[in-house]
Amino acid sequence: MAEGRKGFWDEVAPKDKRKISREGLKKALQLLAFIKPYKWTFAIGMVFLTLSSASTLAFPMLIGEMTRVIEGKSKYTLNNVTMFFAGILLLQGLFSYFRVYFFSQVSEWTAADIRKMVYSKFITLPIHFFEQRRVGELTSRISSDVSSLQVVLSTTLAEFFRQIVTLIVGISIIIVLSWKLTLFMLATFPVLVIAAIVFGRYIRVLAKRTQDKLAESNVIVEETLQSVHIVKSFTNEKLEINRYKKVMGEIVETALKAAALRGGFITFFIVGMFGGIVGVVWYGGGLVEAGEMQLADLLTFLFYTTFIGGSLSGLGDLYAQLQRTVGSSERLLEIIEEKSEVNVDNIPRDHKINGEVSFENVSFNYPSRPDIEVLKDISFHVSAGEKVALVGQSGAGKSTIVQLLMKFYPLTSGTISVDGESIADQDVTDLRKNIAIVPQEVMLFGGTIMENILYGNPSASLEEVYNAARRANALQFIEKFPEKFDTVVGERGVKLSGGQRQRVAIARAILKDPAILLLDEATSALDSESEKLVQGALNELMKDRTTIIIAHRLATIRNVDRIYVIKEGEIAETGSHEELILKNDGIYANLVKLQFENASLVLE
Repeated sequence: MAEGRKGFWDEVAPKDKRKISREGLKKALQLLAFIKPYKWTFAIGMVFLTLSSASTLAFPMLIGEMTRVIEGKSKYTLNNVTMFFAGILLLQGLFSYFRVYFFSQVSEWTAADIRKMVYSKFITLPIHFFEQRRVGELTSRISSDVSSLQVVLSTTLAEFFRQIVTLIVGISIIIVLSWKLTLFMLATFPVLVIAAIVFGRYIRVLAKRTQDKLAESNVIVEETLQSVHIVKSFTNEKLEINRYKKVMGEIVETALKAAALRGGFITFFIVGMFGGIVGVVWYGGGLVEAGEMQLADLLTFLFYTTFIGGSLSGLGDLYAQLQRTVGSSERLLEIIEEKSEVNVDNIPRDHKINGEVSFENVSFNYPSRPDIEVLKDISFHVSAGEKVALVGQSGAGKSTIVQLLMKFYPLTSGTISVDGESIADQDVTDLRKNIAIVPQEVMLFGGTIMENILYGNPSASLEEVYNAARRANALQFIEKFPEKFDTVVGERGVKLSGGQRQRVAIARAILKDPAILLLDEATSALDSESEKLVQGALNELMKDRTTIIIAHRLATIRNVDRIYVIKEGEIAETGSHEELILKNDGIYANLVKLQFENASLVLE
């Protein structure tokens, strides 16, 4: 046998030691606090659950009574007992209906409340939170984890209560019927309980592995569909299909192992359960023969024994479900307890700024890469209404400067001020309301052009939207569409060209009417004709605004007030285009020369 080969039990041995601990239960109960608004509905559901359980437990009694009627030892007739049966069945159906209805109300509304809270938390968390997690993982939290909690609220808690009631009441009744037979019956139960615990433990581990692999497969689907253009351009369809097939194969393999364990346990349980019943019949038959017990009581006892056995087997599954819910609760609370950067409950104020920007001795390391210093003691000043450009090689730190001004990350050291006040002391919403960014890769939502432009100012009038589109040089192509402003742009704006997406983004920024404008290489990915149209729109957008431009094509920044050349996180050169171009050995002069030579080669 090959070295290192694992046996079946080694392979499925529990590695996840998470159990229902006091801390885990405490966290799960925190989420159950969401039931509070619906506590009376939940209480009504519990009343109907109790009545439903009581009506179920009445059946063995009625069976015993029917046996007495057949034996001629009852004061009731067969018709009387049959009517009792019919009445109990009707009541049980009614109680069960209202139990399901009221618990479903509680679970649906509670799950909706938790999803709304988790989504609200997602939206208000800082950028670095999302950089540390995959989108598929986060969507799994708001879908599968909440669904797990919803199942507990709608069925698991109710069933857990029902099984406990059945156990307590059932055992109490059979003790009254015959304490000797009860002790004999209970002697066989420990074996079944221990088996349920052992099998259940391994089954839970495999179920968790299946869920983890399923989440992994969902991430693959999400990533490939989001980046389907990359997949197709690199002709990696087969690679992605094989990657997905591999994960699905692992899911099936793990699920089948769990099924094998479940099958083994069910077989063991059936043999043990019915073997126990045969034993009870044998011992109880002896008691009937000895005159210590009536046949009707023995039948009643047998039915209660079956109910008790079913409750014990059901408790194992319910315990496993509760364990999964504790895990889901912990993951959800990890998100809910994250610190938000935005308080959406604050009343927005009309806070206008002039647009004066100052960086003083700013250094920065990304939270995910604390050992790499991205910015080193950066200092510069931009007066209100000035236009400055940041140039330099990729990775020099240009985009980081813009992100820090937007308060996407906390500073490592130094101060960034807007209108003389440190942005650390300013409300992040008030600050960002006065800043607009036009990125190189424009992200549009999948709705209409109108909806995407209105995103800059949702309360704007149709006339203002029309005017913004005109100033952004977008009106000419919008008017050519049959649906005009109601044209759907598709997922991420795929139905529009790069230049069209840029002009929609510029119209969105114009509608926002910001004091500070950030242009992150907004024309670098466009062809010459589109660049001319977009540059014209940008010139309109930059009027009377403080503008910081991250420039790739240096020809677009000739007329800015000042240029900062960034090299390895530091300001290496400062000046106007005319001043920097005269430095023969300067970084900026060499960049211009290099771009001019590349342009000449293209023309040749």
